[in-house]
Amino acid sequence: MKEVYDFLKKCQTYYIATVDGDQPRVRPFGTIDIFEDKLYIQTGKVKNVSKQMQANPKIEICAFDGSEWIRVAATVVRDDRVEAKQHMLDAYPNLQERYKADDDNTEVLYLKDATATIYSFTAEPRVIRF
Repeated sequence: MKEVYDFLKKCQTYYIATVDGDQPRVRPFGTIDIFEDKLYIQTGKVKNVSKQMQANPKIEICAFDGSEWIRVAATVVRDDRVEAKQHMLDAYPNLQERYKADDDNTEVLYLKDATATIYSFTAEPRVIRF
C-alpha cells in the first residue's frame, strides 16, 4: 500500500473513475493519505463524485508519472470520524480554507479490497493488493 501511496503522491494529480447511472465519469484528484493503515482520498459530500461513490462504491484510479502508470481498482468506504478527516486536512493544509473536520461536507473515504497494478513499457506489471 505504501508503494501505491508514494506513486500517487509523486504524481500529485491522479484520476478517479466513477459511474453515474450508465455513464462513466472521470475527474482529477490530488489528495491521498494513509491513516490507521488504510489509504484515504478526500472530497466534499455536496459534489457529484461523492453521490456517485455512495450509489456505487466501486472506483478506479489512474495516474502516470512520466514513465510508469498505475491503475487501482477498489471499493471506497466513507469514514465519518473527525479524526480521519482531520488527519487528511493536516496533510493538506490548503484544504482547510474550504473544509473542516467537523463540517457536514468534508468526506474522507478509504480504499478497500484494492488491487493496484503498476505498468511500464519496459517491465512486467507489478500487482499490489491491500
